[in-house]
Amino acid sequence: MEGKACLVTGAARGLGYEFCRAFLQSGCTSIAILDLKESEANNAAEVLASEARAQEGSEANNINIIGIGCDVASETSVQSAYSKVLDAFGRLDAVVASAGIAENYLALDYPVDRMKYLYDVNVHGAFYTAREAAKYMIPQGSGSIVLIASMSASIVNVPQAQTPYNASKAAVKHMAGSLAVEWAKTGVRVNALSPGYMLTELSRTVFAGHEERKKVWESLTPMGKMGEPEDLSGAVVFLASDASKFVTGTELRVDGGYTVV
Repeated sequence: MEGKACLVTGAARGLGYEFCRAFLQSGCTSIAILDLKESEANNAAEVLASEARAQEGSEANNINIIGIGCDVASETSVQSAYSKVLDAFGRLDAVVASAGIAENYLALDYPVDRMKYLYDVNVHGAFYTAREAAKYMIPQGSGSIVLIASMSASIVNVPQAQTPYNASKAAVKHMAGSLAVEWAKTGVRVNALSPGYMLTELSRTVFAGHEERKKVWESLTPMGKMGEPEDLSGAVVFLASDASKFVTGTELRVDGGYTVV
């Protein structure tokens, strides 16, 4: 990832933050952290930069990590964020659309306003993020876009009810393939990364007092455990970098074997 400028949405915490850390560990020094609250994006950028500079051999003067407030559900907000990133870096080589939300409601009880917002973030947000990236990448003749889907794009999760979430991730998975074909001859690649159950900070909070759900999820995963966020590091670096320069329209699942059975 050396010499590449990267942008990650939903990166103030969780998987998005880990993707940024993976890029840094792979030599990237120009990263834009986008998140809904600019203060949180800036804080994550400062923490990540401090971590990188503390590592032996890091060149502090070359590290440029910026935080930008961005509501991915708003096309104009995404466009404004991209403009700031290009002003800062001058180019854009890899983009990860990681911003997303998940909720559990029975289909008959799902509040319509919450369902619409979920689609605005998970589906429309991914599309706005990818399209704005392509506007800058196509003229330069290269670029990698990674849309974060989910194993839920291919299976129905149990025991929790989450039909709109599953449908939104299926849309993201197919969106990646469709955009990949549309932009294949431009030098811009689009792939989907589909995580399985991951032990993020959020999931650990959810499990507090509800260990039975964690046990069910682990029992349904062939490897018998949930993944750690860093287990996605190699996959996201592979898809974002030139290591996958002949890979486009692919879904890479990192799920401990869940979708195999």
